[in-house]
Amino acid sequence: MLSLENVYVGQPGLLGYQRDRPVLSAIRKAEVAVPELALSELNLAGDRQADLTVHGGVDKAVYVYPAGHYADWVADGFAVTRGDFGENLSLSGAAEDDVRIGDVWAWGDALVQVSQPRSPCFKLAMRIGRKDVAPTMIDTGRSGWYLRVLKPGAVPTAGPVEVVERAAGPTVADVVVIAHINYAQLPPERVDAALDLAGRVLATPALAESYRRGYMSTVDRWLARRAG
Repeated sequence: MLSLENVYVGQPGLLGYQRDRPVLSAIRKAEVAVPELALSELNLAGDRQADLTVHGGVDKAVYVYPAGHYADWVADGFAVTRGDFGENLSLSGAAEDDVRIGDVWAWGDALVQVSQPRSPCFKLAMRIGRKDVAPTMIDTGRSGWYLRVLKPGAVPTAGPVEVVERAAGPTVADVVVIAHINYAQLPPERVDAALDLAGRVLATPALAESYRRGYMSTVDRWLARRAG
């Protein structure tokens, strides 16, 4: 069973400076104390994104992060605690290797669907204070994932979340691997299996289109090379 441990929301603010220019972000979020919030197609009430060209939107309305990952980060030497990765939902009972793109959950009155993994950017490194946090997130697969909102509604800030539809496509972990794999360095005997998985990922209707375009261009080239 999925269990919602904490809910976080935040507004854009000054995160720091890069090349003497201010960097705005809403990655710093505060835990919600009220028992219920409104969820729209774009945001939880009280939550916003600073740069809508790369954050937010209908396919990234809510960011989920497994609560259990924090113990692994601490074991790896990172001084982090729940909420530090900018998640909206801290969740137990699910992880990237068992959550599938297209899974549908009932959360209070709302219906939400898994749409894509998180791809870490430089703002995560600024938030955590370590440049190696993004490559570590990719290497370990501890990415978390985004939800699109199929049906807006009032949502509780703690308690169970119900899986109402289990997709047949790739897991979040599969997508992370395919998006970041270096095909040129793969042993020849592994290339076909990787490209077969890549083909299934690209054919997944529920995968966010911006993610498909932005992170699967390398996969497309390798698939074209194999076909040609």
